[in-house]
Amino acid sequence: MLQITLPTHVHAHLADYARLLRIDRPIGTLLLLWPTYWALWLAAEGVPSFANLVIFTLGVFFMRAAGCAINDFADRDWDRHVKRTKDRPLTAGRVRAWEAVALFAGLCLVSFLMVVLFTNTLTLYLSFGGALLAFIYPFMKRYTHLPQLFLGAAFSWAIPMAWAAEANQLSQLTWLLFTANVLWTVAYDTLYAMVDRDDDLKVGIKSTAILFGDADRAIIALLQTMVVVILVMVGQRAELGSFYYLGVVAMATLFVYHQYLARERNREGCFKAFLNNNWAGFAVFLGLALDLAF
Repeated sequence: MLQITLPTHVHAHLADYARLLRIDRPIGTLLLLWPTYWALWLAAEGVPSFANLVIFTLGVFFMRAAGCAINDFADRDWDRHVKRTKDRPLTAGRVRAWEAVALFAGLCLVSFLMVVLFTNTLTLYLSFGGALLAFIYPFMKRYTHLPQLFLGAAFSWAIPMAWAAEANQLSQLTWLLFTANVLWTVAYDTLYAMVDRDDDLKVGIKSTAILFGDADRAIIALLQTMVVVILVMVGQRAELGSFYYLGVVAMATLFVYHQYLARERNREGCFKAFLNNNWAGFAVFLGLALDLAF
């Protein structure tokens, strides 16, 4: 069997690309994937087309990776002052700034071509909004204490795109899901920002964790409650049944667990609460898929 062995420096550079794109840390991809699947399954009433399933699964992976590249480009001078990010490939100089921009542009182009070639005109128009949000989000932490809101919009834009690809139209349910996901993203990314709050205050990076201050956990709880309420509204309007509501109850139970994990506001607890949101999104998807299937 023919084996190709890459030179050590090439292998190391590819490994740095993988770290830049967070291929080794799939949590962001999963948090983006579950709401996209919510939209696909609801728009298709339980049976999304195989083509759309492949397109949006790959699209989520590519666009999350693109977002990581442009985020590290925007933060390359600040990340060296933050304990968690000081050894990222771009900050440490192992990847150059132009390489990060090129990876962002290339991944966006691949995602755009998939939309152009395999979906419809409405989805194509919506894709421009998604690309714009992915580009501007990383720079918002310089100008506003609400960068998590822009991240929420960026992470939620796949919902109208997936819905449009499957149904060739949008509905009230689309925007209810969109709103729920924006609020959920702000909640879990505030937990994520609480991990870096001390470092961010030193270097002047803005975040909802800093804005909310001592009210952080209370506001996160309010946002989580609103997410659950909106998802119940989705269930009522879509006439969904017990499996779906069990999924929503599971999400609500996990939200209570997140409050427990973050009770001391220490780095480890807040980060663990952030990571656990993957299971909250999966619970809703599983309940929705089972409900539509049976």
